[in-house]
Amino acid sequence: MKVFTTEKIRNVVLLGHSGAGKTSLIESMAFLSGQIPKAGTVEAGNTISDYDKLEQKNKFSIYTSLVPIIWDDTKINFLDTPGYFDFIGEVEEAVSAADSAIIVISGKSGIEVGTKRAWDLCDKYNLPRMVFVTDMDIDDASYREIVEELQALYGKKIAPFHLPIRENGEFVGYVNVIQQIGKRWKADGTVEHCDVPDYNKEYLDNYREALMESVAETSEEFMDRYFGGEEFSEAEIRQALRANVGTGDIVPVMMGSNLLNRGQYTMLTDVVKYLPSPEDKKISGINANTNEVYEADYDFSKPKSAYCFKTIVDPFVGKYSLIKVNSGVLKTDDLLYNKHKDAEEKIGKLYVLCGSKAEEVSELHAGDIGALSKLTKVSTTDSLSTKANPILYIRTPISVPYTYKRYKAKNKGDEDKIAQALAKLCAEDLTIKAVNDGENNQSLIYGIGDRHIDMLVQKLNEKYKVDIELSQPKVAFKETILGKSDVENKYKKQNGGHGQYGHVKMTFEPSGDMEKPYEFTESVVGGAVPKNYFPAVEKGIQEAVLAGPLAAYPVVGVHANLYDGSYHPVDSSEMAFKSAARAAFKDGFMKAKPVLLEPIETLKVLVPDDYTGDVMGDLNKRRGRVLGMNPVEGGGKTEIVAEVPMAELYGYDTNLRSMTGGYGMFSYELARYEQVPSDVQAKEVERRASKVSKEDEE
Repeated sequence: MKVFTTEKIRNVVLLGHSGAGKTSLIESMAFLSGQIPKAGTVEAGNTISDYDKLEQKNKFSIYTSLVPIIWDDTKINFLDTPGYFDFIGEVEEAVSAADSAIIVISGKSGIEVGTKRAWDLCDKYNLPRMVFVTDMDIDDASYREIVEELQALYGKKIAPFHLPIRENGEFVGYVNVIQQIGKRWKADGTVEHCDVPDYNKEYLDNYREALMESVAETSEEFMDRYFGGEEFSEAEIRQALRANVGTGDIVPVMMGSNLLNRGQYTMLTDVVKYLPSPEDKKISGINANTNEVYEADYDFSKPKSAYCFKTIVDPFVGKYSLIKVNSGVLKTDDLLYNKHKDAEEKIGKLYVLCGSKAEEVSELHAGDIGALSKLTKVSTTDSLSTKANPILYIRTPISVPYTYKRYKAKNKGDEDKIAQALAKLCAEDLTIKAVNDGENNQSLIYGIGDRHIDMLVQKLNEKYKVDIELSQPKVAFKETILGKSDVENKYKKQNGGHGQYGHVKMTFEPSGDMEKPYEFTESVVGGAVPKNYFPAVEKGIQEAVLAGPLAAYPVVGVHANLYDGSYHPVDSSEMAFKSAARAAFKDGFMKAKPVLLEPIETLKVLVPDDYTGDVMGDLNKRRGRVLGMNPVEGGGKTEIVAEVPMAELYGYDTNLRSMTGGYGMFSYELARYEQVPSDVQAKEVERRASKVSKEDEE
């Protein structure tokens, strides 16, 4: 692929609900640009961007893929993102590298939850955007309804550029709102002018008025002329659009059919015409040597720097670090410095990715997106620069995973392979987290949602040939005491020769410090128990608190005091006193009002106002306490803050999405541990009885 300079580059992320037609849109554009001889389909599993076997098998996008489309003399780097919220990390990475967005909406399905999420992401990252309505070949697709709903949601910045022309239920052309003329497609894909159908004239007037109103609001001069009844010329309209689409003040709405390859030609032309190149954007970092702001601004003449926005780890191809050049020009064999890791690496060859294919290029100019291979020390969100001019860019905030499951290897001996595979998957996807919960003897995998974790299981099998079993995680209950007890225990065994003898008298009571399992003191007088056995007594307590006698959960907040006992000059041993202390602990603990403690989470749920009642009712069923409701700036949404036992949050992701039509989002963090209700404790003690018996046998 040839080298493109900054002004001839566009970086555009495709956003929208799953199934809206993003991947098919890429295929249609690649076909129209001459990059492929025939457009593939998601159903056939032969598209450029959904190249992974799992994507082909499941018929939806799992990863963000990069597909450059050359249109005229401009390279448009399209970032095709997944539509399901479970893969939001992929979307956030893509958005961080984009300079603008196209929100894709299915004309058949209309505005969906993914549409609104896409708009919110564009607002968050201040991305100028266009809207492209697909499926216009379907007779009941309603472009007008989508435009009206967009205007109701987002106001006068919505500017419809087109109107569909249908004949006998077929999508045959469009009306250009700016030019106020009809255009009909010919057999070779070009268009010929035609009259505006009567049924479109009313809507053309409305859309034209909406477009003029949007243009008028871009300057005081235009506003005065608009209210003075003046008409704007086509040149003035396009000039205003160029300025204001790039700032996000006007959002064009276009439409087409991916199946018929209609509408994409106009859209690609408008992408080049109206969406900003990197040279129109600002980007700044911090010079790590001077702590001064470094205004990179995609200037090719400044010292080279880049940002790694995504990592691809393939067991066969190896590792690719996807980067956006923020300043300078990267060339083959350049040395780049990673301040985060204090490491300098030779970048070797430069690549441009097109789906699964990597094409070598000699250089990448500021603002371009490319790939570096086999950089062992570079991770997603790392900054790269020269050692003489070390630059750090703000790391992209990636969503935190809150849905988790317990996992174990299906086949014994696969544990190391699974650990290595998970490490690679975690490097590739920052919304996956593998945690070893040693306290509760379980391995946990965190993801954005159940579908995300299910895909992870499939990835392990497909790419790394290992299998894991998922199950419900153990809740991290703990045990403590509310009362005081005074017990003694004598450990005595005689098997011929030297016997075993250890005798302790101890008290147990709350220590008041729930951060520590136990506190141990001794108040023995007269040498009833020699000092050299005190460590053995404490060792017995130390072992006993690992699995409490109530339900075999870790113990916290117990004060153990050794105040008396006896010993045998020949038969006493450290092992005997340790065993006596351990048995005394179990007896004393159960006599001191033992209780189970459970983790209480501070839960924050963000939902549209219409769903607050349902969500709060559900939280009550989960033993939750609602602490407050905070209206979210911008209107229409509320943040519900509640305290909920961790045990009640398993499966909450699926439940919340079902309750709120996919709009609900949540996060939580540990607030404290709290005594469980007596009925919950009774069930848990009964369920864990076998674990306690096993501990007793040991």
